[in-house]
Amino acid sequence: MQFQVVIRKRILESGPEKDSRLSGKKENRMKFIHAADIHLDSPLRGLERYDGAPAEEIREATRRALENLVELAIEEDVDFVLIAGDIYDGDWKDHNTGLFFVLQMSRLRDAGIPVVMISGNHDAANKMTRSLRLPDNVELLPHKRAATAKNEKLKELGVAVHGRSFGKAAEFDNFAVDYPAKLPGLYNIGLLHTSLNEPQGHEPYAPCSIDDLKQKGYDYWALGHVHHRQVQQTEPLIVYPGNIQGRHIRESGPKGCYLATVDGRGETTIKFHSLDVFRWERCDLDIGSLNRDDEILDLFSTELSKLLDRNEGMPIGVRLVLKGKTEKHASLIADSLHWTNQFRAEAVTCSSGKIWLEKVEYETSPLQAVKELPQQDGPVGVLIDYINEVREDESRLLELAEELNDLRRKLPEEIVHGEEAILLNSPEYLQKLLDEVQPLLITRLGKGDSA
Repeated sequence: MQFQVVIRKRILESGPEKDSRLSGKKENRMKFIHAADIHLDSPLRGLERYDGAPAEEIREATRRALENLVELAIEEDVDFVLIAGDIYDGDWKDHNTGLFFVLQMSRLRDAGIPVVMISGNHDAANKMTRSLRLPDNVELLPHKRAATAKNEKLKELGVAVHGRSFGKAAEFDNFAVDYPAKLPGLYNIGLLHTSLNEPQGHEPYAPCSIDDLKQKGYDYWALGHVHHRQVQQTEPLIVYPGNIQGRHIRESGPKGCYLATVDGRGETTIKFHSLDVFRWERCDLDIGSLNRDDEILDLFSTELSKLLDRNEGMPIGVRLVLKGKTEKHASLIADSLHWTNQFRAEAVTCSSGKIWLEKVEYETSPLQAVKELPQQDGPVGVLIDYINEVREDESRLLELAEELNDLRRKLPEEIVHGEEAILLNSPEYLQKLLDEVQPLLITRLGKGDSA
């Protein structure tokens, strides 16, 4: 899958100087790959609890994506490769991770392709206690100060690559302001692992502004750290390629790198190339108008077919989110395990095993407001009356949250933090929880409709 952006760059200095640096290339073109956030051997999360998940395929995904990167570089006969940080996911558990990276870089050396890279927050100098000597085509820029790559081939091409690695995981200084001044007559590239000033869910490391980058006068800023690809600016090009392989549901859609082509007139074309071997997608399913079980499953199957087509038949991990006002709400909540297994079976059947259901989220609501549901007698009625009182009284919700705070402190870290955290100290979370509990109680213990 490829996406293309064409940008006309200004001529840097004198025309003859710029043209001469590309004169050795066919059609006066120079090509390079910009990649970032490889996170080699980082585990893909979310499917490990499901016996039908393709465990080996998931485990090897980042390696296969890196192989695809190397193959693309060789097939396109690029002049060099840039990697903007987070090659690794932290220190290696064993040397196999490092050996695999060395092997892939050696393939590029054999093809005459140099690599310039920096380390990011995940593979900062002080985090990597293990190291292996890299092939001589690979240059890791230093972490104490920004520097310009020394590779002779880059000089022959008329290219200057400036960059700085992370010395420690949490770097909060503005690296960009201390990058070298542009070198006249050359195509200047800045290699930087940064959050810019808008981290968008990422830690605010090496923060800087677009103005900081523009003031350097470089032709291209090759950024890393943000895992969703985006072209931040076109004059000059300021680009995040995203990571090369999505690792969980928050890293959905195609993942890969940018191939940049620069001609003798200074025009730069960037084209996105997907490298991933396993994708993540969210499927929002509005079932508000559906009354029968088979209608719901049929709609789900139709949407999965669309996902397969959109992702060209690639294996996908899917999160299903059910929405809409429906008479099936109580049934879904009360028997969520049964429904989840039904959806998983449907996913396997309609995709011939290419889709694995990561999770089902039930965000439906009843046709009737909760307070309008039928009254219940006996102990169930007393409990439901209590739930109604607490849910609609902010002070009672705050009291409940405080009472549950002791329990929260005793829970494991993975339960109280992260995307799926149980927020027992949050009144808003408890209110939502009570909205789900009431129809469940009516269905399971009371006289409500369990259809």
